[in-house]
Amino acid sequence: MMRRPNEINKMQHHTVSYNSDYLVVRRGQEFQVKITFNRPYKPAEDKFAVEFTIGSSPQFSKGTYIPVFPTSERQSSWEGRITNTSENTVTLGITTAANCIVGKYHLYVAVMTPFGIRRTRRDDSRALYILFNPWAAADAVFLDDEEQRQECVMTEMGIIYHGAYDDISERNWNYGQFNYGVLDACLYIMDRSDMPITNRGDPIKVTRKASAMLNSRDDDGVLVGNWSGDYTYGVAPTSWTGSTEILLSYASSKMPVCYAQCWVYAAVFNTFLRCLGIPARVVTNYYSAHDNDGNLKTDIILDDNGRIDRNRTKDSIWNYHCWNECYMSRPDLPTGFGGWQVVDATPQETSDGMYRCGPASVQAIKHGQTCYPFDAAFVFAEVNSDVVFYSRRKDGTMDPVKVNQTHVGRMILTKAPGDMTRLDITDQYKFPEGSKEERTVLEKAEEYGCKREKSNPPEADVDLVLPTLEINMGDDFELSLEFINRSDQRRVVEAYISGSVVYYTGVTSSEFLFRDPTVTIGPKKSVKEVVVIESKNYMKRLVEQANLHFIVTGKVKETEDFKIVNEEMMATVEFTNPFNFSLEGVYIRMEGPGLMPPKFKYYSLIPRGSSLTWTEFFTPQRAGSTRVIATLDCPALSQVHGQATLTIAP
Repeated sequence: MMRRPNEINKMQHHTVSYNSDYLVVRRGQEFQVKITFNRPYKPAEDKFAVEFTIGSSPQFSKGTYIPVFPTSERQSSWEGRITNTSENTVTLGITTAANCIVGKYHLYVAVMTPFGIRRTRRDDSRALYILFNPWAAADAVFLDDEEQRQECVMTEMGIIYHGAYDDISERNWNYGQFNYGVLDACLYIMDRSDMPITNRGDPIKVTRKASAMLNSRDDDGVLVGNWSGDYTYGVAPTSWTGSTEILLSYASSKMPVCYAQCWVYAAVFNTFLRCLGIPARVVTNYYSAHDNDGNLKTDIILDDNGRIDRNRTKDSIWNYHCWNECYMSRPDLPTGFGGWQVVDATPQETSDGMYRCGPASVQAIKHGQTCYPFDAAFVFAEVNSDVVFYSRRKDGTMDPVKVNQTHVGRMILTKAPGDMTRLDITDQYKFPEGSKEERTVLEKAEEYGCKREKSNPPEADVDLVLPTLEINMGDDFELSLEFINRSDQRRVVEAYISGSVVYYTGVTSSEFLFRDPTVTIGPKKSVKEVVVIESKNYMKRLVEQANLHFIVTGKVKETEDFKIVNEEMMATVEFTNPFNFSLEGVYIRMEGPGLMPPKFKYYSLIPRGSSLTWTEFFTPQRAGSTRVIATLDCPALSQVHGQATLTIAP
C-alpha cells in the first residue's frame, strides 16, 4: 500500500501527519500501490483490476464499488496506469475522481483466469482513507492559497477569541486533527447520523449534517450544551484543552460528551472539518444577536413600569459567539457565492426541523441575499440586528423608545494564517456602518422578509449618569445615579433599577435587585439617587462566565418618556488577594448591560497579598440605567463580585 510516512503517497498528498497505520490520500490526485503476482505481468495476455469498495453494500451505479483498470483502453471513473514493473511486481498509479465519496475504502485485486475472476480476500491492512483535497483544482473544496491551506487544513494548534469587544481574550485549542483515532471518530459521526454513503462526497451535505451531529439535540450527537454553571456530571466547558479527548470519548462510548458551550462546539467542529480535508477556521462574532423570531431586530421589551419583561423578551445578545467557516464552491447558488461558508453547531434555533446552521455563504450575508440556503437570514441577523427597546403598554401595544443600529456584529475575528495574531474579518460580513452600501444591503434583506425598526424615538429631557466606581469583588457598594434635568421646568421621574446575573449568552440567570424610586428634579438641576448593593444578594447567584447587569430606565411623568442614556465611560476593577496563598488560574470578567460587552482578563497567578488593577474604557451601546459588573473566578475562589450603577443617555 506504500503507506509509510516517508513514502511517496503520504508526502504528495499532505497526509504525513496523520497518525494512522493505513494509507491516507486525498481525492482527485494520483497515488500508487504495488501489486505482486506469482509471475511477471504480461500486458498483452494478463487482465486484472484493482477494486475499491465503501459501505455495507457496494454498487457500481452508486459509486461505492469502483474498479480501476491498468490499460488506457478500459477506464472507469477512477483512472489507472502502470507506472513501473519489476519482475513480479507492478506499480499502479490510481487517480480517484475529484468528487468521489470520502471515507474508508477496502482494496481488492481481481484477476481474470480461465476459470473466471479470482479476487483477493478482504484484508484490513489494505484499507485506505480518501479525503477531500483542497490542493486539487477539480475538488469542490479547492482553496487556491497555500498559506490559507496550511492554516485551515494543516495547522493543529489554534486560537479561539472570546471575552468582549473592547477586551478580547484568547483561548488556545489543540484541534489534533491528525491524532490517532480522530479520523475514525470523524467518520463514525457520519455513520452515527445515518448519512447515506452516496452523500459523503458533497461538502455541502457533509457540513450541514455535521453541524447537526456536533450537538446532542435531537440526534444524540457529540456534545451536550450546558450554560448553567453546574457541571457535576461532566467536564466544565472551560476545562477542555483540545478536541481529541472529546471525539475519542464519543466514538468509544457512543454517548454524547458533557459539556460544551459555543467555542467548544466550534473547536470540535473545526477538527472534524480539517481532519476530513475541508478548509476551516473558527470565527468569533462580538455582540452576536440571537434573533428568536426571524426578523432583523433584537427586541428588548419593557413593561408599563419600565421593567424588562422577561417573559416577552425572547431575543438576546451574546457578548460573543463562535462559529465556523469552511471553504467550498457552491454550485447550488449563483456565481460568486462560493468561498467561505458559515456553519454553526451550537444549538440555537432549528433549521429544517433540526438544530443546525449552514452552510451559509459569507458573500450572500454581506450582500443581503438572505434567500439563499442555508440559514443565511439567521446569520445575517447575528451580525446586523438593530437593538430596539419597546415600552409595552397595559393594552398590549408597544412603542419603540430607543433604537441602536450599530451595537450588533461589532467585530468579527479569526486567527491570522501562519501567525499567532488575530485577523479582523468584519468587512467580509458587512459594509462599514452608515455607508451607502450598508443601506443598500439592508434594503435588499428587507425585500426577502427581514423586518427593521424605522422609527427614531425623540430624546427625553432628563439624562441619567452613573459615575465610575472602583469596587472590591464581594464587597457591598453604593450605586449612585445622577438625574439631570435639561429642561426649564420641574420633572418627576419614576425610575426602575434592576440588577441581574446574566450569562455570556445574554440570558438572565436571576434578578437580585429591583428598586423603583420616584425622583423630583428642579429646572436645570440634578439629583442623586443612591442604591446600596449588598454582596449577599448577588454572590450566591453567580454562575460561570456571568456578569452583573444593571438596567436603569425612567419615565418622566410630565412627558411619559422613557429615559435611556448613552455616555462614554471608564471602569476600573481592583482586586487584592487577602489570603496567605497565591491564587492560580484567575479569570476576571466585567460587563454592563447596554454599556460594555463582557470582557475577560486572565491572570495565571496572583501572589498572596498582592493587588491588580484593570481599567477599561467603553462606549455605552444602548440607552438606559444600568450597571457595570465585575466577577473574579478561580479554582480556589469563586463568586467574587463587584458592580457600579450607571445611567446612559442617547
